[in-house]
Amino acid sequence: MWNPVASAPLGPSLQLAVFDQDGVHVLIFPCRREPMGWRNAATGARVDVHPTHWRPWNTDENDPDALRDPN
Repeated sequence: MWNPVASAPLGPSLQLAVFDQDGVHVLIFPCRREPMGWRNAATGARVDVHPTHWRPWNTDENDPDALRDPN
């Protein structure tokens, strides 16, 4: 289940959904929310994104909801 980004916790790995000119996209790597923004949870690199929704990162690649629209 997708949650509004305002409720994203600091620290744990999360899957993010973002909207851009092409529509809804789910990032294919885990991110962590920090006080100053978002980081790629795997590499530690800063990620310049403006997500709208989040859910816990699911490592199960067979998840049928992996690319489902967060709305």
